[in-house]
Amino acid sequence: MAALAISDTPDGRRVLALSGRLDATTIRGVWAEGRHAIEAAGGRRIVVDAANVDYCDGAGIALLVDLIRQRKAGDVQVAHLAPAFETLLQQFDPRELERDLDPPPRRRSAIEEVGVIVAGMASDLRQQIVFIGETSAALAHALRRPAAIRWKDVWMICERVGADALPIVALISFLLGVILAFQSAIPMRRFGAEIFVADLIGLAMLRELGPLMTAILLAGRSGAAFAAEIGTMTVNQEVDALTTMGLDPVRFLVTPRIIAALLMTPLLTLFADLISLLGGAITLQTFSIPFVTFVHEVESIVDFSDFMAGFVKSFVFAVLIAGIGCLRGLQTSAGASAVGDAATRAVVSGIVLLVAVDGVFAVLYYLLDI
Repeated sequence: MAALAISDTPDGRRVLALSGRLDATTIRGVWAEGRHAIEAAGGRRIVVDAANVDYCDGAGIALLVDLIRQRKAGDVQVAHLAPAFETLLQQFDPRELERDLDPPPRRRSAIEEVGVIVAGMASDLRQQIVFIGETSAALAHALRRPAAIRWKDVWMICERVGADALPIVALISFLLGVILAFQSAIPMRRFGAEIFVADLIGLAMLRELGPLMTAILLAGRSGAAFAAEIGTMTVNQEVDALTTMGLDPVRFLVTPRIIAALLMTPLLTLFADLISLLGGAITLQTFSIPFVTFVHEVESIVDFSDFMAGFVKSFVFAVLIAGIGCLRGLQTSAGASAVGDAATRAVVSGIVLLVAVDGVFAVLYYLLDI
């Protein structure tokens, strides 16, 4: 255990004699006692006698440095400290500790903030353009040489993106069909037009909500996973190791994920369309509309062009989800929160781009009269 003996000498000094072990488990009591003794010493010079200290680790050195800091430079002296412990103590300058070694960053003005944001957006846009070019070249190489694709990784990613996502896609699509049918059928019943709810569900789910909701779910699930996986590899310098070995990170990491997303997203969209129609049909059963009638009504209003209008979107959405997730992963910086920030940016950027591209499709279909 650590012990502290306090004595005053005839020559006007106060001696703080430390003894025993100075470590994290023993210094708690003597620390407060030593600070109090220095505060109560008045104008006396302070000498910390460490002749009887048997052991001193980082916690003990922190105690000694804190005692020295209680007075101005030179008023507190540490005497008879063993050479090994003295070497540890000499690494710290108490005068340097008087100022904040990690001050908060200077608060920028509004104009500077706007400039920083614009510069960040311009840099991000440039990185996206470069990434699009590298990804396009990697996909073109994959089309020319399919044997160069790491198909084992592609099938593993397909399982995570597709099969593992079936439960959540089925749940959300079914509930969406049920809610849409129920909320529409109640006002329609006032006019005896419940049958037209089938038209609403068929067109809305196949053209818009089916592919869009599936893509949003995948952006929050698979896009974040891609960003976290590649981000962790970036932080651990595994991406740098691939580059050192002469392997292109885009071709090695991004291409399998984009191919897996292109294979699975359209299938999940088709699955979501069917489940949502099933949910709407079950709901309309409670409004005395038979299942066969629902199917015939949907067949009469929805044609192949309506189905393809939504199905084509799923391929574009797949590229956006996988591409944004991989890009944010490659952009991961150092730090404890870097991977989480990359996953968050992947989800936010992916959802914003999905909605924006869906709006572009809506305008394009209107102009093309599809």
